[in-house]
Amino acid sequence: MKSLNRLWLLPLLLGLSACSSVNHSSIMKPGQTSQKFSIERKQVLSADYLLYLPPDYAADSGRRWPLILFLHGAGERGSNIQLVTKHGPPKVAPQLTNFPFIVVSPQCPNGKIWSNDLLLALLEEIESRCAVDTRRVYLTGISMGGFGTWSLGLSHPEKFAAIAPICGGGEFITPLLADKKQLATLPVWAFHGAKDTVVPVTESERMVNLLKKLGAKEVKFTIYPNAGHECWNEPYAGRELYDWFLKHAR
Repeated sequence: MKSLNRLWLLPLLLGLSACSSVNHSSIMKPGQTSQKFSIERKQVLSADYLLYLPPDYAADSGRRWPLILFLHGAGERGSNIQLVTKHGPPKVAPQLTNFPFIVVSPQCPNGKIWSNDLLLALLEEIESRCAVDTRRVYLTGISMGGFGTWSLGLSHPEKFAAIAPICGGGEFITPLLADKKQLATLPVWAFHGAKDTVVPVTESERMVNLLKKLGAKEVKFTIYPNAGHECWNEPYAGRELYDWFLKHAR
């Protein structure tokens, strides 16, 4: 009886297989055809970050504060957020008197590089929570963060009043495809050490030259003749860069 049941099922299974084969072959025909792919996935964006608020900051005072988004280098990646205080604004902001900026310093996880989607989402979150002057948002970073500054700043020039990439570099395609009107009005001040053997100074030079060719109205470039890769102490420790930031608003 069981054998008869199996024999009865065999033609049905063969028929289903044939139908499946026919349906599949009707989609995949020889030659070039137009196809469409669509999938919905849930994306979770998260980051640890340091938030510096000026001494006289008060969210309910009605005053709006300029903001600096700082991107660290590859050496500060990980899960220890205090590594981010080694360099740049998160190091010097608590030490400088009358430092008038909110400073946001996220940490990139080990094995990763800066994600524009993550940084934009973080910036949006901070702007919703803190008393940020959205016309005066500035972007800067060192080494890997210098690359991140070029990438984020040139991909979204409308978001920033000015950017300052330090010992970084970028992709030519980013400014070439950016909104040229927004790009033209984005002030840029790049810094690099002439003796940098990690990221050659030519990486900054090529980006600066390209921006000028594309019509950027204000592009400054400072080369420290005797400095190597770690050339960021001078621009961050003094007041000149921060004063330059404050001269610009979107």
